Amino acid sequence: MSVGWRLAMQAGLYGSDGFFVRESTGPSDHFRTSVHASPLFAGALGRLIERVDAALGHPEVFDLVDVGAGRGELITALLTLLPADLAGRIRPVAVEVASRPPGLHPSVRWRHDVPSEITGLLVATEWLDNVPLDVLETDEDGRLRKVLVDRATGAETLGAPADPADLFWTSRWWPDAGRIEVGSSRDAAWAEAVGAVRRGVALCVDYGHVKAERPAFGTLTGYRDGRQVQPVPDGSCDVTAHVAMDAVACAAGVPFSMVRQREALRALGVDGSRPSLDLARTDPAGYLRALGTAGAAAELTDPAGLGGHWWLWHSVGLDDRGTMLG
Repeated sequence: MSVGWRLAMQAGLYGSDGFFVRESTGPSDHFRTSVHASPLFAGALGRLIERVDAALGHPEVFDLVDVGAGRGELITALLTLLPADLAGRIRPVAVEVASRPPGLHPSVRWRHDVPSEITGLLVATEWLDNVPLDVLETDEDGRLRKVLVDRATGAETLGAPADPADLFWTSRWWPDAGRIEVGSSRDAAWAEAVGAVRRGVALCVDYGHVKAERPAFGTLTGYRDGRQVQPVPDGSCDVTAHVAMDAVACAAGVPFSMVRQREALRALGVDGSRPSLDLARTDPAGYLRALGTAGAAAELTDPAGLGGHWWLWHSVGLDDRGTMLG
């Protein structure tokens, strides 16, 4: 039986045997994110956390909420990297649909939804691209219709005409394309997450596009075992689509800033420059370490790869909204 992509993704990713719920493997077994690429990413976020903490006046309790936490890799790294004083005030929360992984630091609260009140930092790395959405396609008469998919095979057919809500979103955010990934579900998810931040920063790191650069044929795809595959929503693979970042940003109703990851990481001290050859002559071992660090930094800041991801952040209840990465 064929259903709309939103329902199919919901079942295939988050159902009883969904891709993100299965305990046999974790997301890192199938695709590589900035979190998995290098500890430099966590180090940069750690420096951002210190800046947010200072802007908040060093509160007694600092909420660190990782949405789409995977198996807790990022929050675990951050707890080991932060200065002792700040680490002692951190209240770490991991938000994920899967069960709590074994061996996670006992201080981490594992839950399936975003806490209702946050003072600190909410961070979501490659979460919104997995929030289920519907897909529309233009038929031979020029009408937008909902794309249906067979959950077992991934085969697509055209269904009923697009409903008014989808057409309203499309007219504002994706007006010129033959195939449209309707991002209203992502807008709502991010607005809810940002709404939980009472004071602090909400940060979304994801791959996506803006209105002037929408892809004509969409981006919906799958990943399995490190390879890009046909998106079959049967639970066997990741099903993902790029995020309409400008729509998400505006939906939160809070002032925002948005830059590419390359720019954000460089502002936080991640530099992919090769070390000087002079170091190789004076300290060969140090040169090799610096060379490895430069290689990892280059991967994180590569504009054709991870460096092309977007960083979208909203400052809530803080005087300084524009220089958190300055």
